[in-house]
Amino acid sequence: MEIIRTVSQLEEVLQGGRRKGKTIGFVPTMGALHEGHATLVKLCASENDVCVVSLFVNPTQFNNKEDLRRYPRTLDEDCRLLELIGADVVFAPSEEEMYPQPDTRIFDFGLLDKVMEGRYRPGHFNGVAQVVSKLFAMVEPDRAYFGEKDFQQLAIVRAMVDQLQIPVQIVGVPIVREPGGLALSSRNRLLTEQQKADAAHIYRVLRESTQRIEIASPDKLTDWVIDQINGVPSLRVEYFEIVDGDSLQLVASWDDSGYAVGCIAVFCGDVRLIDNIRYK
Repeated sequence: MEIIRTVSQLEEVLQGGRRKGKTIGFVPTMGALHEGHATLVKLCASENDVCVVSLFVNPTQFNNKEDLRRYPRTLDEDCRLLELIGADVVFAPSEEEMYPQPDTRIFDFGLLDKVMEGRYRPGHFNGVAQVVSKLFAMVEPDRAYFGEKDFQQLAIVRAMVDQLQIPVQIVGVPIVREPGGLALSSRNRLLTEQQKADAAHIYRVLRESTQRIEIASPDKLTDWVIDQINGVPSLRVEYFEIVDGDSLQLVASWDDSGYAVGCIAVFCGDVRLIDNIRYK
């Protein structure tokens, strides 16, 4: 496995594979890897001749500087894991390498980035689009792999690929969970064991809510989910919305959408967690 720090080195390494007709798969990450990332990498390695993983904590997608400062950085540990699970190339650039000049591009995603995460984290998805588009230009992958835990991010990336006409297949991969049901996240490292146990309540409530769609409208079910989770003292719901999985707009009636998804953000202490579940 090669660990590469510069764009020029990356291009040099990948050009050889391209000349031989090898397919290139790509998993963009911010490091602090867990089993969810490992699932993406293993799938990428199995479906492509060359598996590239980036490790870069992207500053332009953090609207909270304290959140950026606290984000876990575990480069050596991450590289050891990636070598074990089949990554061929690790791209771990510096901020200066990724942004030799400020990226001033502004993306227009219509209503996709105005709701949920976009409402509470202004500028976040513009930063995601900036860094992912730059990484795609550097790696030029045939396929790129993203976890479905970041449901809205996946929709934004697909929209960006369509807008910029980038020739890459975007592969969404189902959420990986801890034994108690908590969605795996790099932020879980910041939780105490008691907080992890409390946070597992999020998925238990979401799962139970899927059994209630015959007796509750989307707005009533929304209120029920929020009340159930807020009933745990260490948890505070920032938002829970039932939306159409394509447009990300609120579903007023179950008949309004054949693809309804519940998306949630919850603070456990001062750690912000997201999750989602499909209803139909």
